[in-house]
Amino acid sequence: MDVALITVGDEILAGDTVNTNAAWLGKRLAERGVDLERITVVPDRVGDIARVVNEYRAAYDAVIVTGGLGPTHDDVTMEGVAAAFGTDLVDHEGAREWLAGDGYAAHELAEGTSHLPRGADLLPNPDGVAPGCVIDSVYVMPGVPGEMKAMWPHVAEAFTGEARTRTDIEAAEPESALIDRLLEVQERFDVTVGSYPNDTVRIKLQGEADEVDAAAAWLRERVEAPD
Repeated sequence: MDVALITVGDEILAGDTVNTNAAWLGKRLAERGVDLERITVVPDRVGDIARVVNEYRAAYDAVIVTGGLGPTHDDVTMEGVAAAFGTDLVDHEGAREWLAGDGYAAHELAEGTSHLPRGADLLPNPDGVAPGCVIDSVYVMPGVPGEMKAMWPHVAEAFTGEARTRTDIEAAEPESALIDRLLEVQERFDVTVGSYPNDTVRIKLQGEADEVDAAAAWLRERVEAPD
């Protein structure tokens, strides 16, 4: 399963907020064997959101969108997703019922709190007021990290792929000195190989369990381990 992630927010583009949602979701998708093919940050502009959602829903099995949800002036994520589908936002009966069940009376909520794209299915927000939604293959979730994480269990089962094993190996050699062995391990075994230099070089092997185990054993014999 190939997935794209769109995070919406001027504050991310300005460097005021770190895009922790992308890292958190990327890890959860990888755990489920899903390939996250794109991570794109777009500003709080309806046209930009609609354009990228349209591009990605045509190219990938599913699209996850995180961003400001709700009725405030800069929460335009839902409006952008609705525009991508050529529809409008409507007062969603299921969202109203969910909010009422959570103890919110209609007069207590700002206008637009229960509005979702026409034809969308509700995603309840366990940690907030603004609901998310699913429309076709697009999953719209809050930009607030705690709310997004609380909503994830409601959609996680929709994201499936082949189970993969991962093993990390630390090497006390420069990355440039490892190139020949990294190429050879990839040729010998059906694994993907990544190398990430820091104080040491972390080599990540990923694939089916037997192949990863064999590749890791081969590589450990040929790289210098840290003291």
